[in-house]
Amino acid sequence: MKNGQIKDWLAHWQDEGESTYRYRALAALERNEARKNLFLRLADVEARHQQVYETLLRAQGVEPGPFRPRWLIRIQGWMARHGAAKSVVELGIKDELHEVKQYLKTRKPNASSTSPDQTAEEIAQDEAGHAALLKQLSGPRGEPWHQPGSGGVLRNIIYGFNDGLTANFGLVMGVIGAEAKPEFVLISGIAGLAADALSMGGSGYLAAKSEQEVYQHELQLEQGEIELMPELELEELALLYEANGMPSEMARSAAEHIIKDPQATLQEMARQELGISEERSSPLREAVTTGIATAIGALIPICPFLFGSGLIAIWISFGISMLSHFAVGAARSLFTGRSIFRSGLDMFLVGLGVAAVGYLVGLLITGRI
Repeated sequence: MKNGQIKDWLAHWQDEGESTYRYRALAALERNEARKNLFLRLADVEARHQQVYETLLRAQGVEPGPFRPRWLIRIQGWMARHGAAKSVVELGIKDELHEVKQYLKTRKPNASSTSPDQTAEEIAQDEAGHAALLKQLSGPRGEPWHQPGSGGVLRNIIYGFNDGLTANFGLVMGVIGAEAKPEFVLISGIAGLAADALSMGGSGYLAAKSEQEVYQHELQLEQGEIELMPELELEELALLYEANGMPSEMARSAAEHIIKDPQATLQEMARQELGISEERSSPLREAVTTGIATAIGALIPICPFLFGSGLIAIWISFGISMLSHFAVGAARSLFTGRSIFRSGLDMFLVGLGVAAVGYLVGLLITGRI
């Protein structure tokens, strides 16, 4: 037996003991009886995992000794007792999925049913189920080792518009502060508009393309899990349904029905666990949408200078830009959940600050202050 294998088993033995410690601490604080029982079930399984590694170690003449959780795990227990139980659950998710990812990367096919590799596979399957269940207990849906992003056309429009408006507003105020000729204000504003629109459009394209690649990777990983461990996927589905309020027997029956069809299982996992919809925006459409929204936002501060100059154009530019900041702030409340007025006021103040800083920079560059 290689020393590296013994070292790995000792590390697993410690990890399993610490997971047991964490789940029992969470169970002791849980007032909801169903959730408490789920934590206790997790703790029992982790304790059995620790016993498996202890048996393997003793078979090689290695005595792991008394278990002592590390100080970091003790801190997690303190956090749970002082109102941070959800954060501790999130930490538990990370620990559980670490072993799953390691196995999915290094798994050896055709391991015998009595080999340590097969034992590690079975434990990894349990950990994957635990991570899925913890994700349900923590609130958001989806397996934690799948990390798809999300967006939308409306969000891209609002945030693109906001970026173009704020950046170009500051630029225009800077040029005005430098007392440049009216045509320079217009030229600078148009150049800023083009640069902002191309930059945001390019970022939108790259973000959407990356998201597509991530989605494809997540689906391939999920498909690999279905092929590797269909029994685990069945358990995950049943636990997911049960955590969402479905009776245990009904959850099991629904999962057994779905798991018979691998393609249907993949679609269900994509929809229920990963949150992946069948229709996603193309990178080109993301680029065009974001770029145009940015250009429209950037056009607002320079629009008055297309038709006039002097103080009238400056004050009109300032006025419509400030009103637009309030409007886009109010629109952002759709995604932040804050009140419309507070969100609009925050963006109004941001716009005011950008204008002041831009104007002062213009004064500094020309040496007027």
